[in-house]
Amino acid sequence: MAGKSAATEERLSQNPHAVRETREKNLEVAIGRQVRELRKRQRMTGSDLAAQTGLSVGMLSKIENGVISPSLTTIQSLAHALRVPLVQLFSGYEEPRGCMHVKAGEGVEIERAGTRAGHQYHLLGHIGSNNSGVVVEPYLIVLTTESDRFQTFQHEGIEMLYMLEGVVEYRHGEQVYRLEPGDTLLFDSDAPHGPEELIELPARYLSIITYPQVA
Repeated sequence: MAGKSAATEERLSQNPHAVRETREKNLEVAIGRQVRELRKRQRMTGSDLAAQTGLSVGMLSKIENGVISPSLTTIQSLAHALRVPLVQLFSGYEEPRGCMHVKAGEGVEIERAGTRAGHQYHLLGHIGSNNSGVVVEPYLIVLTTESDRFQTFQHEGIEMLYMLEGVVEYRHGEQVYRLEPGDTLLFDSDAPHGPEELIELPARYLSIITYPQVA
């Protein structure tokens, strides 16, 4: 696209359709495959590795075939004998990835700090602890004629608004933006923000908040 900066192209260079190598969903099998692959790569026999770890050949065979769940001590011994970091023995494991499907009208209505009468917040889904290090909270917000004024919000993270219905003057810091159906507003939510003026009601918009996951 003409006029697109090199910095923008770099930021958008990730291929959203790229598929990672298929990983094993069974932890024991994943560990076993890694042990066998690393052993063969180093041209070690089962007897060689068993001798170095103090395991029997039969026990090592069960581990490599994913039949049993080795203890952490055993995994440490295997990693040491194979001369790899312990975490590498887990590298072939595919951890469960969270997903939530919320049918139309079934979002959980909740109360958030700063909410007033007539302001409906419908939580559209939630995934707790995950490997991304990011929490995402999607809301459907409905403002009606009963909505009263409220103080602006301010919290950590990034927020995106997508206007579905109505017209709202929305403040972010010192700026005010007129949001109409189809408009998007993406901003740093650490600055004071919130509806400044409700021009056409009812107003409905999606609010997607992302922030770092607390360890």
